[in-house]
Amino acid sequence: MVTYKQFQKSAETILPHTEERQSRFRRKGAEGRMPALFRNEKIQMLVVALGTAAAGEFKINPVPGDLFRIGLGGSAFLLFLLLMNRLPYIRTGIYTAVTVIVFRILLDHLFLPVAPGWLDSLRVHTSGGLYYLTFSAGMYLIQNQLERMNLLLLGVVATCIDFSSNTVEMILRWLLNGSDIFNPATWGYIALVAGLRGFFVTGLYSSIAVSQIRALSLEQNKRMEQMLSVNSGLYGEVFYLRKSMDTIERVTSSSYRLYTDLKKAELKDFSQRQLAITQEIHEVKKDSQRVAAGLLKLFDQDAQTLLAMSEILDYAIRGNRKYASMMQKQIVISAHLEQDFMTADYIPLLTLLNNLLANAIEALDHSGAIELRMEQEGKWTVFHVSDSGKGVPEKIRETIFEPGFTTKFGEGGSAATGIGLSHVHDIVISLGGSIALQSGEQQDHWNTVFVVKLPTEALKKGE
Repeated sequence: MVTYKQFQKSAETILPHTEERQSRFRRKGAEGRMPALFRNEKIQMLVVALGTAAAGEFKINPVPGDLFRIGLGGSAFLLFLLLMNRLPYIRTGIYTAVTVIVFRILLDHLFLPVAPGWLDSLRVHTSGGLYYLTFSAGMYLIQNQLERMNLLLLGVVATCIDFSSNTVEMILRWLLNGSDIFNPATWGYIALVAGLRGFFVTGLYSSIAVSQIRALSLEQNKRMEQMLSVNSGLYGEVFYLRKSMDTIERVTSSSYRLYTDLKKAELKDFSQRQLAITQEIHEVKKDSQRVAAGLLKLFDQDAQTLLAMSEILDYAIRGNRKYASMMQKQIVISAHLEQDFMTADYIPLLTLLNNLLANAIEALDHSGAIELRMEQEGKWTVFHVSDSGKGVPEKIRETIFEPGFTTKFGEGGSAATGIGLSHVHDIVISLGGSIALQSGEQQDHWNTVFVVKLPTEALKKGE
């Protein structure tokens, strides 16, 4: 009898709640969802520059005239840099500075009643471009720490970079245009806006990052569910194959002993025919060993994953709800968990639970209810799989766990090829447990109740 411990090094799975993976999701940011065209670095920098230039035209002017602007450009630029933090910040700042200057000069000549000269317009708007270049330089200094930086600290740092960039802009405006920079109220207003803008954008970035993490976590949950379904199916097939190999081994030995007996009896023709049969059986055994070895490689990973019992029940319930829907049956499947803990034996658990639930679904006509309950009884972890179907007739209760037993037949009268209760029984035994069908007086309002008892200590060994 093969035990699950031979498959203990299971395929490495992806758990959605690890810190390292969340950091990678945040690093990908918006880039991972962009069309292929926008994955080009220069295209991305141009998008940042144009988006910032356009957003900068939504503005207020705290200083009389049009010499100093506070608009959405700074907010948009900061958000772009946070979301696309793999871009070269300095080059992105240069792209943005040049684009903003050219964009504002063109707007002056297109929409102002009296267009200023090109040099005058350049002198007015150069300081605005310098703001973005200075801002990108400040962000470059913390670019490598962005993923590890506390959001509150990031808001403070963004505020300081914003205020410093505005300071450089104001000084250049004073040098080029002679604007008044000595009004304390102006500086107080700039500081207030820098703080509001820094913390608002940081909060917005945090919300976007969390939304992306959730979306990617849902996607990985789906992939994990598919992987667990495949692995539990493979586990069942390898389990049966190893059992068949044990049977083939015994048949080979018996066949060879028969050959030696025939040879001793000097029945040469019969002994040679028996030897040929023994060799054929031996070839079948070797082929089975090669297939089993190939399947076992799928489980041969260095890392061992642990899964919570609550997650195992959740995956089993969700997978079989889909199965019930595929069979066009209106079935309510519920679960109750008394105590949660981690286990490395999630593949055999999923295999036996999936098949008990699938058997229950097949036993129901068009509608009904199924309950999966996990309880603790002393040193045992006990699973109850109950359904409201027709129940198991008394006359076959004693034989349902015997090899070859089935009540399911195809259209041509052939027995079903799915997992049988005898194999479920063998998996349970390999885990050191037991399985039984409750008698009528123990079933409450359920017509069929299978009870699986497994040693809790053995299940927790990988925890």
